[in-house]
Amino acid sequence: MRVPAIATWPRGARWAALLVVSLLLAYGLEQAGLPAALLLGPMFAGILLAVRGGAVAVPRVPYFMSQGVIGCLIASSITRGILLTFYADWPLFTGVVVTTLLLSALSGWLISRLRILPGTTAVWGSTPGGATAMVLMSASYGADPQLVAFMQYSRVLLVALTASLVARLWVDPHAMTAAPIVWFPPIEWRSGLELLLLVVVGAWLGRVLRLPAGPMLVPLVVGSCLNVLGLVMLDLPEWLLACSYMLVGWTIGLRFTGKSLRHAAHAMPQTLAATLILIAFCGALSWVLVQTVGLDPLTAYLATSPGGMDSVAIIAASSNVDMSFVMAFQTVRFVLVLMTGPALARLIARLVPPLPQPDEGPVH
Repeated sequence: MRVPAIATWPRGARWAALLVVSLLLAYGLEQAGLPAALLLGPMFAGILLAVRGGAVAVPRVPYFMSQGVIGCLIASSITRGILLTFYADWPLFTGVVVTTLLLSALSGWLISRLRILPGTTAVWGSTPGGATAMVLMSASYGADPQLVAFMQYSRVLLVALTASLVARLWVDPHAMTAAPIVWFPPIEWRSGLELLLLVVVGAWLGRVLRLPAGPMLVPLVVGSCLNVLGLVMLDLPEWLLACSYMLVGWTIGLRFTGKSLRHAAHAMPQTLAATLILIAFCGALSWVLVQTVGLDPLTAYLATSPGGMDSVAIIAASSNVDMSFVMAFQTVRFVLVLMTGPALARLIARLVPPLPQPDEGPVH
């Protein structure tokens, strides 16, 4: 009996398949000892479904809420101590962040200079930061959002895989504790209400203000300030984190449709090579932090990983690292990207002549 193509399955059947495959892959990756299995499993499941023509749309409101949860997760790790650490060594940290941005700009310039992709598309696709924010901003500056999405999310996928493997290799199995996960812990009503308000109101406000990655950024900033001042206690239950990881993984994976891959096929080898070079260079910068500041290697590696911020947060939360340092570093870079991205895109677009349209014929 011939099984119908996934594209012809009812929407409910495709959602069921996505959920089942996600859980199976997440379980397998968890058993293999990879951090962030609850992110990577749904991500791979989304890719498998999308390339087979069975993509489904992740509902916008739950996805925005999941971004708010990730923002609160990051905020819960920001303390006064990490701010003092950054203040003490701010020239070094700023230098590392700026170096990463300059290298990404150089990568975008080379891709456009070699006539692989148009200038603005190459810049937005190469910029390390919030992938969703870069895709949204790119469309406002004349770039091809589909190609930008491919470049951004392929880098997110590679960074997530690389960071997970690095975390797995650097984890000392003898130092790991096999404490069971409490999926449904008791929640104190005040902390639960504070978390709910931060997620819902923060995500809503981020959308209303039309901020790049606003549903994550507003809860992150507000929650960090309140947490540093000791005004809130952000206690996130495991079941809520797992659901948020799954929604983020689905959103990333489902963007890799067969159509988008065919659209980007001509630039795929070069963009993937540029991504791997950027990852390797950020790994070298992490070695500098290890040698100069005395950070542990995994914390330094995750701190300098070139996006996306939400996936790095999930991997850091699943590993034995200084998460506050990792996310403070990622946040500083994200803010600088938002401030400098449009100017860099305009500059490189002026330096590199536009690509001819493929359907242009001879002028008569």
